[in-house]
Amino acid sequence: MLTVFGVIAVSIMFLSYWTEERSKWLVLIFALGSAMTSLYSGLEELYPITVIEGLWALVALRRFAQRHQREKEQAGA
Repeated sequence: MLTVFGVIAVSIMFLSYWTEERSKWLVLIFALGSAMTSLYSGLEELYPITVIEGLWALVALRRFAQRHQREKEQAGA
């Protein structure tokens, strides 16, 4: 069951990264997928991957916030 969770998490990451230019929400979904992959690798005791995926999640959250702010400013202009 844990392997299925890992496959789903990585699939979410892959698909959302591949299509993220279509919507800011796909960047947020990528962050969620990264967090899920981090959780999976932590449960598998693969701690270097846990840290890396956690950092990817934070980077993606920052990118989402920046893109959201930029789109809000463009809508108001």
